[in-house]
Amino acid sequence: MKKGKYGLTTKVLFALVIGIIVGILVYSMPSGTFKDTILVDGIFLFLGQVFLRGIMMLVVPLVFISLVNGAANMGDVTKLGRIGSKTIMFYLTTTAIAIVIALTLGVVLKPGIGLDMGAVEAVEVTARETVPLVQIFYEMIPNNIVGAMASGSMLQIIVFALLTGVGISLLGEKGQYLSTLFEKLNDLIMKLVEIVMIFAPIGVFGLIARTFSTVGYSAMIPLMKYIGTVYIGLLIHATVVYGSMFKIFAGLSLRKFYKKFLPAMSVAFSTASSGATIEITERDMGISKEVSSFTIPLGATINMDGTAIMQGVASLFVAQVYGIEMTFAMMLTIVLTATLASIGTAGVPGAGAIMLTLVLQSVGLPLEGIGLIMGIDRLVDMARTAINVTGDAVCTTIIAKSEGALNEEIFNS
Repeated sequence: MKKGKYGLTTKVLFALVIGIIVGILVYSMPSGTFKDTILVDGIFLFLGQVFLRGIMMLVVPLVFISLVNGAANMGDVTKLGRIGSKTIMFYLTTTAIAIVIALTLGVVLKPGIGLDMGAVEAVEVTARETVPLVQIFYEMIPNNIVGAMASGSMLQIIVFALLTGVGISLLGEKGQYLSTLFEKLNDLIMKLVEIVMIFAPIGVFGLIARTFSTVGYSAMIPLMKYIGTVYIGLLIHATVVYGSMFKIFAGLSLRKFYKKFLPAMSVAFSTASSGATIEITERDMGISKEVSSFTIPLGATINMDGTAIMQGVASLFVAQVYGIEMTFAMMLTIVLTATLASIGTAGVPGAGAIMLTLVLQSVGLPLEGIGLIMGIDRLVDMARTAINVTGDAVCTTIIAKSEGALNEEIFNS
């Protein structure tokens, strides 16, 4: 199929700008049937809801199939033993830390304050009841997986999917047919996501236009605060978290690391591609191919620290613009959901919207907030991709040092 002149990201940005302009123009119009019924609660609402429901339709099958596929294909990890367990532990730990940083910044900086989305949505939204900590953990195990899928209980779906994937992996050759089946199903669900994402510009236009036609210019400052909060979180994670881990576990210069890895970060920032990461770690860091050829591809699959920071800030942003108080239990659920869901879902087209839908749905936050996030997502996507690949390289360097697979002369040259 012949590709269009503009990519999806460009079209979404166009839709964002046009939606803001149209929304502000409609906001200045006097109230009446044409403005309120035909435009705001008619055309704009219809376009936004069709897109959102398309995403919601795919969340459960995509999460289940992609996580089963990801867990089933991690059979090599058990063969590599020590290196594999170290790598997975590093990736999941830093992802959880990233979300905690994001939620903390969201609570302190309050990026969503100043925008009242309650005026936009007719549906009344209330916060969930406080759930005891122990209940969150035991309820992660479903007593009825069909019921969990029907109700969209994301943590239960994630746990069952991971167990299914591990079970297929442990079956060995007996599970080859199932493994192949889930690979084909994963291809299918990715194609369906691709089809739904074709309508992303139209959906974003409807959601943004409806927002600005109701609240006017007041939406601009919170959106800028959201972008700034994400960037602050990414900076803290890159310097404090990676820096301390690099010093403690590798005993190497973080400044030297960033100086050498800057070209790969630049490529990731400008193209959202991690292709240069393996080459840089092997050639300039002095890391053996045996380590980097395993840790970097695995990181591209399950390590998404930058994306986790975006999800954490976005969750608080959506809660704040809808006037919902985030409890500790809700925040813990976000940490668990985003960390566990990081396995196998990072490479899906439209993963940003799908993953954010997953996180918001896990704590009952309004999915309509995705429209605001998607419209400006490209502005943070480049930076979070750079942090994602940086985390892969930091882990690879630490693992290589612990395994005696790092040439320090090359690293320090």
